[in-house]
Formats: sequence, structure tokens, C-alpha cells
Amino acid sequence: MADIRESAPPAEFAAALASIEAAQIRGDVTLSSIPAPNGLAPWSVALAADVNPTPHGVELDLGSGRLVLLYDEDEPDAWGGRFRVVCFAQAPLETEIGIDPFLADVTWSWLIDALDARGAQYTSASGTATKIISTGFGELAAQGDGAKIELRASWTPLESDVSAHVEGWSELVCMLAGLPPVAEGVTMLSTRRAGRG
Repeated sequence: MADIRESAPPAEFAAALASIEAAQIRGDVTLSSIPAPNGLAPWSVALAADVNPTPHGVELDLGSGRLVLLYDEDEPDAWGGRFRVVCFAQAPLETEIGIDPFLADVTWSWLIDALDARGAQYTSASGTATKIISTGFGELAAQGDGAKIELRASWTPLESDVSAHVEGWSELVCMLAGLPPVAEGVTMLSTRRAGRG
């Protein structure tokens, strides 16, 4: 799962890899290993998450996400530690939800709440939430209006056990897809989803 190296990974990064394997992921999401981007850190691992509609027996608009765990023993100043998580999550929405003025704030709070609910220890969190409203024209006119929310975020885990971080991120992907949270104290903006074209 990590970048291919001729030497064994540092013990701390190896422990992080083991903790990813031990993460408890809800059945609504499928997690898979993907190639990590090159050049961001000496060691890295990347995951993809896709919401699986099968358990619900209905057609859902899928949420998806990507998470990259970076490791650098030299502790880059911008990170504030040896680890850094960089993630992305997105899902389509009904247009009326997409224009909600609080949507970006709520989306960011879902990530923080999901991490905090699992006891993830971190610092230096940052990110952007982007609302995209679209209208189809020409041959795409039949699709009508649509909306999407995208969250890009990063933070510095304070421990090599990153299972809570992976669990929190995967929970965010599910919530963006309109599934109810499994953690207490997290509320949904709406569970209504956009129709699939």
C-alpha cells in the first residue's frame, strides 16, 4: 500500500499502515487501496472510498472520497508533525440543498465532528468546502439543474494509530451521500438526494 521502496518503511509508518488495516469501516462504504501521488512525502499510502448502495435496496447517488496519508521523519514545518492527512470527499445534492448558505459550514463541521467523535488526535486542520451548481444545455438539457458538494481538507495526526482518522473520513463520505451518521452528536442537514440522470 505504501510507495515502493528498496528499504523497509520506518517503524512508525509501518504502525500507521497496520492501524489502517484495523480501521472499523461501516458496511455502507467500500474502501480500496489506490496508488499514492508521487513526490509529496518520502512515504505515503492512499485510499479510495465509494458509497455502496446495495445494502439499502434503493438507488442512491454515490458519495466518494480519497485519502492520502503522508509520512516524513523530518517533520516539515507546514505539517507540524511527521504525518499529514490530505483528503477529498464529494457527493451530488438536490439543487435546493446545494444553494443552502450554510452547506459549506455544515460540511466542514461534519468532518470535524466525525474525527472528534472517534477520538482522533490531530492539529493544523485546514480545508475548503465547494458548492457546485450546474445547469445542462443542448444534449444535456434533459439532466436539468444539479448540485454537488466537495470537501478538500488536511490535518496532522498526533499518533501513528490513524484508524480513527480513516474511520472519521469514511463516515464523512457516507454523510455527504445522505446516509445517517453512526456517531452520536452529529446531525444531518438533509437526507434528500439528487435524482440520478
